[in-house]
Amino acid sequence: MKLWGGRFRKEENKLMEEFNKSFDYDNVLYKKDIQGSIAHVYMQIHCNLLTEEEGIAIINGLNKIYEDIENGNLKLEGNYEDIHSFIEINLIQNIGEVGKKLHTARSRNDQVATDMRLYAKEITINIIELIKNFKNTIKEVAYKNDCIMPGYTHLQRAQVVTFKHHLMAYYSMFDRDEKRLKNALEILDESPLGCGALAGTTHNIDRNITKEKLGFKRVVENYIDGVSDRDYLLELMSSFSIIMMHLSRLSEELILWSSQEFKFVEIDDLYTTGSSIMPQKKNPDGAELIRGKTGRVYGNLFGLLTVMKGLPLAYNKDMQEDKEGFFDSANTISMCISIMEKMIATIKINDENMKKAVKHGFLNATEVADYLVKEGVVFRDAHGIVGSIVIYCEDNNKSIEDLSIEELLKFSDVFKKDIYEFIDYENILNKGIKNNLL
Repeated sequence: MKLWGGRFRKEENKLMEEFNKSFDYDNVLYKKDIQGSIAHVYMQIHCNLLTEEEGIAIINGLNKIYEDIENGNLKLEGNYEDIHSFIEINLIQNIGEVGKKLHTARSRNDQVATDMRLYAKEITINIIELIKNFKNTIKEVAYKNDCIMPGYTHLQRAQVVTFKHHLMAYYSMFDRDEKRLKNALEILDESPLGCGALAGTTHNIDRNITKEKLGFKRVVENYIDGVSDRDYLLELMSSFSIIMMHLSRLSEELILWSSQEFKFVEIDDLYTTGSSIMPQKKNPDGAELIRGKTGRVYGNLFGLLTVMKGLPLAYNKDMQEDKEGFFDSANTISMCISIMEKMIATIKINDENMKKAVKHGFLNATEVADYLVKEGVVFRDAHGIVGSIVIYCEDNNKSIEDLSIEELLKFSDVFKKDIYEFIDYENILNKGIKNNLL
């Protein structure tokens, strides 16, 4: 049974029928479709498009379909065009002819637009909660591990920082991500129900009723835009892509830090795998999978951008391609945040190796230059002096703090014994804390 077959002389080609179907993936919208339909029925009753008796029969029928799906008595399977057809056909089979009145004053265009906004709202709220939990875990682990480590630029040891400060950089990233999602949620929070196919309906309806019943803040102002807008999905998928980029950067650091070359951290066995041939291997597959899935989320964003870029108003069937990519991105990012949160929660920090890396990296070289400037040397000259000191240390396998005052005086006569206190790593960090940096 088709919801639109009356105008056609021929049966749909079987290949075209299969090509046209979206039921296999849009069936996840069943809750939202039933929720939207019930709100529509309340409005129909209020506007005298249905009698109260008819409305109650339809609402009871819709609730029964929901219960049957939830308890497994009604399977989301079969030869249906989409989830909307599935719900309506089963409703008519269950309650009879009155079920055919459900669609009065509604088009599948505003119906699917409403379903997707409701689904996007729920998914976004869930992901925001995942990010909040993840931020709490980051902060907890960071504050428990306030040990010194090398800070890097160009993947070269640069200046001394703390593991706490480094990890809290990701807290800041995910904090911005949370704000982006909340902003997207605010923008998308409007109801397209009542927009019809593209020009509303001649029936007397009240869009504020369905808006209130569905929990939207506003109604869509322009009907044409209401049925053809997919900006909210693009904005969410863009935010998802930024989140995945942040997760991927953190994954890359965990992969590097857990390698034998770094040995800064150890990822828990629960989130690693081994090799089928090399028994010594402990592979950071959780982090690598997150890094790999980032491209998948990017691809879904660019896929929908490409679908939308050349479409005239209003609805076009191309827009059916909005769903699979969005569903996949939402599922992917939810799992990635959850896995990363668990990896960070169980990570072991090797603070001794971090301290060794600090000592061997000349990470107090900048402070030596600052010391020289404090003693009256212009910065550019100080920079050159310290560069020469570093070369000397490399040639003699020494750290700057291991040089005697006599050795330092060979490079500048302004050095005094207080240089050692000035370039002590703990003192450097303490100065950073006073400046609210670390």
